[in-house]
Amino acid sequence: MLSAKEQFKIIQDGTVEILPLEEFERKLDRSVREGKPLIIKQGFDPTAPDLHLGHAVGLRKLRQFQDLGHRVVFLIGDFTALIGDPSGRSEQRPRMTLEEVEANAETYKSQVHKILDMEKLEIRFNHEWCRELNFAEVLRLSSHYTVARMLERDDFDKRFKGGVAISIMEFFYPLVQGYDSVALKADLEVGGTDQKFNLLVGRHLQEAYGQEPQVILTLPLLEGTNGGDKMSKSLGNYIGIMEEAGEIFGKTMSIPDSLIEPYFQLASGFRPEDYSEDMASLKQGDVNPVQIKRKLARRLVDVYCGEGEGTRAEEAFNQ
Repeated sequence: MLSAKEQFKIIQDGTVEILPLEEFERKLDRSVREGKPLIIKQGFDPTAPDLHLGHAVGLRKLRQFQDLGHRVVFLIGDFTALIGDPSGRSEQRPRMTLEEVEANAETYKSQVHKILDMEKLEIRFNHEWCRELNFAEVLRLSSHYTVARMLERDDFDKRFKGGVAISIMEFFYPLVQGYDSVALKADLEVGGTDQKFNLLVGRHLQEAYGQEPQVILTLPLLEGTNGGDKMSKSLGNYIGIMEEAGEIFGKTMSIPDSLIEPYFQLASGFRPEDYSEDMASLKQGDVNPVQIKRKLARRLVDVYCGEGEGTRAEEAFNQ
């Protein structure tokens, strides 16, 4: 293992927040001192069959933890997908069938090898513990959080004030996600900035169940190819990591110029020194944005389709 200080520097890069920072430093110090890996968790609801570049932001952070010797749990939220994540929603999500969720979950298992080290990866499904809860245990879980605190969520607050219905079932989404952390005894949970409330619920529930609370690490949200909204399969503004080379190249070339730098930062896997000069030239107007976009598109195709495929995709794009 690297020293705690060296690990901290690597992990902090590209994050929005690590909360509480002091607790994370203590956990890292203890991990190095005792030679015991931290348990790192991130959940992915299989609401669509494709993982995309937005998901890859978190997956790359998980890969960093793997490379540093920690125990990474790729959690497939097949149970929470049946509820539907209300984060950022102005109305309740349509319910999915169990068959749809299970089919999508299987595709997730076959896609994460593009980024994560499968030999070091632990894949879990949250139905493993959620289906085992009896009704008394569900009531106990719900007793650890109040309606007032749920309504502190920005999306719930807006819907409540706007007279838009909020089902009790939607309140269970952050509770179940938090209970996942209890079941896994997570030391740290990774998520996008839109997941901050849910991640904090996990901390609260771990304390309620007598565990040391997890640290939360939030990452920026990658905007979709049309700009504005976050990348989402339901909005059709995504680039799937399993798509054909030509599709990845073409979709990347279609992004607004304003997204070039965020895509380099969050999706390319390049180090900052690999593209800093390009970004400076772009801001000064010394280069045509299309040329920088081509570099990005080649890189993304190489990463997800194989080295050299980016050049071939560009040739086909030119034709």
